[in-house]
Amino acid sequence: MRIPICLLLCLVTLSVTAQKKNDAYQLHMRKATSAIKIDGIVDEQAWQDADSASDFYMILPMDTSFAKVRTDVKMTYDQQNIYLLVINYNGAPGPYMVESLRRDFAFLKNDNFLLFMDPFDDQTNGFSFGANAAGAQWDGLMYEGGKVDLSWDNKWRSAVKNYPDRWVFEAVIPFKTIRYKKGITRWGINFGRNDLKTTEKSSWAPVPRQFPSASLAYTGVLVWDVPPPDPGTNISLIPYVLGGINKDYTNGKPEKWRRDAGLDAKIAVTSSLNLDLTVNPDFSQVDVDKQVTNLDRFELFFPERRQFFLENGDQFTNFGYSTIRPFFSRRIGLGVPIHFGARLSGKLNKNWRMGLMNMQTGSQGETALPAQNFTVAALQRKVFARSNVGFIFINKESINYNPDNVEAGKPVYSRFNRNFGLEYNLASANNFWTGKALVLRSFSPGTSGKDYVHAANLQYTSRTWNIGWQHEYVGSNYKAEVGYVPRTGFIRLAPQVTRLFFPKKGPLLSHGPQLTSSNFFTEKMERTDNELMLNYGLVFRARNTLNVWASTTYIKLLQPFDPLNYNVHYLATGTKHSWSTVGADYVSRPQSLFTYLLSARYGGYYADGQRLTLGGEFGYRFQPYVSIALSSTYNNLQLPKPWGNEDFWLVGPRLDVTMTNTLFFTGFMQYNEQLKNINLNTRFQWRYRPASDLFIVYTDNYLPEPFYVKNRALVVKLVYWLNL
Repeated sequence: MRIPICLLLCLVTLSVTAQKKNDAYQLHMRKATSAIKIDGIVDEQAWQDADSASDFYMILPMDTSFAKVRTDVKMTYDQQNIYLLVINYNGAPGPYMVESLRRDFAFLKNDNFLLFMDPFDDQTNGFSFGANAAGAQWDGLMYEGGKVDLSWDNKWRSAVKNYPDRWVFEAVIPFKTIRYKKGITRWGINFGRNDLKTTEKSSWAPVPRQFPSASLAYTGVLVWDVPPPDPGTNISLIPYVLGGINKDYTNGKPEKWRRDAGLDAKIAVTSSLNLDLTVNPDFSQVDVDKQVTNLDRFELFFPERRQFFLENGDQFTNFGYSTIRPFFSRRIGLGVPIHFGARLSGKLNKNWRMGLMNMQTGSQGETALPAQNFTVAALQRKVFARSNVGFIFINKESINYNPDNVEAGKPVYSRFNRNFGLEYNLASANNFWTGKALVLRSFSPGTSGKDYVHAANLQYTSRTWNIGWQHEYVGSNYKAEVGYVPRTGFIRLAPQVTRLFFPKKGPLLSHGPQLTSSNFFTEKMERTDNELMLNYGLVFRARNTLNVWASTTYIKLLQPFDPLNYNVHYLATGTKHSWSTVGADYVSRPQSLFTYLLSARYGGYYADGQRLTLGGEFGYRFQPYVSIALSSTYNNLQLPKPWGNEDFWLVGPRLDVTMTNTLFFTGFMQYNEQLKNINLNTRFQWRYRPASDLFIVYTDNYLPEPFYVKNRALVVKLVYWLNL
């Protein structure tokens, strides 16, 4: 199967260069005329002299008028920093609505203000900073024209002060925190405001309601009076020390004490190109993954959370599609230590981006896993208005390892695995047309033929229509050992269409049907899977949502599968299964102190069985200091013998206590009946200075029946960020 020529022509011709949509919206920024203290009090002369961005446009509930809630923004700078001042006026009487003081809050559940900054004005990549009305900070890296990776963390300061008729947000962002090219005096910029009391979302430069306010295609222009200053020498050292203890009760091993230290370094090669180094990194403070009940035939995906892999990581990790990722950084350091690593990434100029990463892991004696080296190289070239062409190379190499010399009974690993790829990413000037065309090939010992991938999609998004087409081919011999490709040897066709209606009055903001189809075939075009789903969605003016849906499913198993995922009793290869399912999902109003999400599905299952799934997530906040949440999922499976009837519970209560916006405590417990496991994780974090933290992490693991402790661990970690 080949990528249709007509589709490729569409992908290219839709990218014709066009003038920036909101080029007329300009904020002129001049150097500060006085010193500025970050305290939320507007009494400096510099703010009196700075230009103001006002007259925001409404995005929701309707994008055809000015915002009713007033927001004023000012920006200035000195030799070291960018300064931001935002006056957020009350939209309605009553207290502000926030979740907590936790960093990187959920946008839709907080009264907040966000800055979207595109220093290269390429409408693709940038930075986001912001705060909610209680002072919780938000920061992230922007990629793919409108997505924000909130796992990124860097040095900057802010203050929020509340007044009877407004809340003021003041921030200072060092030039050394961001990446930009010297000499560029026009940056992409936009400001977004979310006011829950009035259910109004707005932006300074207008954004159509079908796109997020973070959409860089609709930024205005930040005009500097002179080119931004050179940030000078920009080297940061981030050492850590930790101590800890863990005990393995299951195997009866004695306590194991842990003493460790490591170092990260950030070196600005240029103002837009950064070198990151790490020696003996540690990720013990990273949030635990949220477990799910796995009733699928394929591996589940859990996102990367480790800080070192995140900055400019979109060039590597977003290459491909959600289930065709040639590179997935969580494959590195899985159960083995990472000795050291380096990454060079950033902008070469307005049109070129690059990323180069090398990581070295140690060996693992218990599993006989050899030491391995991982190299990833990516290069991206902007073309037309907002599109780009990208190249990637991935190499996984086992060091001093020969599979032929492995002892009997020991696992055998590959000597190497390599991937080359090329993709074209389409993004039209107004963002109505998006798409991708992708080609990949892998190289592994002993394989040849059917070792490549090609895929393409094209999507049209207007206010009332969303129409898309995607097809994929993954060869049966394609291998991405450092990627996430849970399925090989298939051809997939996936069209979808959505139609929205917008009532002028009444409780509904929008509603409409969506039809999606996913069809899998063998490489010989024999049908193996298909799912057809019809969904009807309703969005209310108060921002609560309801979706009802029905689907039909057909599956022909290509390998044995245990429908309970116990790996005990299997359905045979070649057996055919079909069923129908109905379901509904409801999300409550985010303005309430008590919020909830309810979901239900009922229908058939494998082997003419039945499946009932009930899910819920309930939360209550004592704003802004305490947030309590409980998520739970119940699955009831009714199957013929030898499986019989089975119930799976998954329960996860969570407690977030935010004493201040620099002092946090999180407690998270998960009970997974399918895995027969109870896990408890608690984390205390004190940000005693910008980007410098003290962590105390305690974990407990239990077997529920019979109840006993499996293992326990306590880690105390101190991180210090030092600028040279």
